Amino acid sequence: MTLAIETRGLAKRFGSTDVLVGLELAVAPGTVFALLGPNGAGKTTTIDILTTLVRPDAGSARVAGCDVLADPEGVRARISLTGQSAAVDEILTGRENLVMLARLSGLGARDARRRADELLDRFDLAGAGRRRTSTWSGGMRRRLDLALSLVVPAPVVFLDEPTTGLDTRSRQELWRIVGEIADAGTTVFLTTQYLEEADRLADRIAVLDRGRIVAEGTASELKSRVGGEAVELVGPDDRILAELPTDGTVHGLRAAIDELDRLAASAVDGARVAIRRPSLDDVFLAITSPAPSPGADGALVGSEARS
Repeated sequence: MTLAIETRGLAKRFGSTDVLVGLELAVAPGTVFALLGPNGAGKTTTIDILTTLVRPDAGSARVAGCDVLADPEGVRARISLTGQSAAVDEILTGRENLVMLARLSGLGARDARRRADELLDRFDLAGAGRRRTSTWSGGMRRRLDLALSLVVPAPVVFLDEPTTGLDTRSRQELWRIVGEIADAGTTVFLTTQYLEEADRLADRIAVLDRGRIVAEGTASELKSRVGGEAVELVGPDDRILAELPTDGTVHGLRAAIDELDRLAASAVDGARVAIRRPSLDDVFLAITSPAPSPGADGALVGSEARS
């Protein structure tokens, strides 16, 4: 199988700081691959190298079959990139933004208008397509930004923190669209500060810490690294009074619940039992080190909060 993205020994240094150290990645075609990491881990630098914006100091990288150093034009012809900020012209309407980029990409006038209308429909923007994007909500502009990256279909799409700053409804709508893109056979490589996002979207996840991959696998595989389920005794004020690990079997759950039930009788009135499964938050805290200072990559936080 030809990989959609492959890196070997990729390294990058800025001044005296090693940003990437021997990075090894292998991304299968038609999958969603998420790169997670704390502030300053090297996530954005990785995307910059893979999209030919920055040259690596050592190692190699291939994207869609093309070497990023030997054939950067070939890489650019086979990818699309959506950065951290929506890159739309707010003076133009949504449709005009799409038509303009389609024309710049080589489509004729009629084909450009047809493609613009197709994308407005696909991204549920047709009703606002003839309004200036300065009047649009942040979620609508972000969907347009993603639509712009798909004016000319590309086998590999890079999304650098695509839902940062969006409300829950807009974020979930964008998740739906990313899922549809992947289902159509496009490879999606994304960085995100929302752990829930990686959990929901990614087929595989790599955790980057100080320029090195410290863990990789499916969300379930990563969660299994920090233990199995636990049964908790929770007080009326939602404070955890006791916690017992369990192997997830019926026998294990019954034994843990019986023990917590015994504790509850002597602990506090109104206590209840809850089952807690490992989350990507647990994985992140267990295998990464605190970032020394804020950096260009943005902080990695939980599913809703930002640091």
